[in-house]
Amino acid sequence: MAVSAAVFDDAFIPVEGGNAIPLEDIAPWAVLGALLAVIFLYFVSTEQGAFSLFQGMYVHEFVHDGRHLLGFPCH
Repeated sequence: MAVSAAVFDDAFIPVEGGNAIPLEDIAPWAVLGALLAVIFLYFVSTEQGAFSLFQGMYVHEFVHDGRHLLGFPCH
């Protein structure tokens, strides 16, 4: 088995070719990341609207500047 070092890598850390991360190892993290992104998008884009989960204006005021930064109108 041949071990080589990449051009810009540390000479003491061997780099073996073809060591891809299996899909079953990546899938749970991808699902978690997608879920967190959807939750974030919900709170920034639609909270305090027709599908509000919380009463009052607390969430709206907390994410108000983020809405404008991302281009979501809120008033």
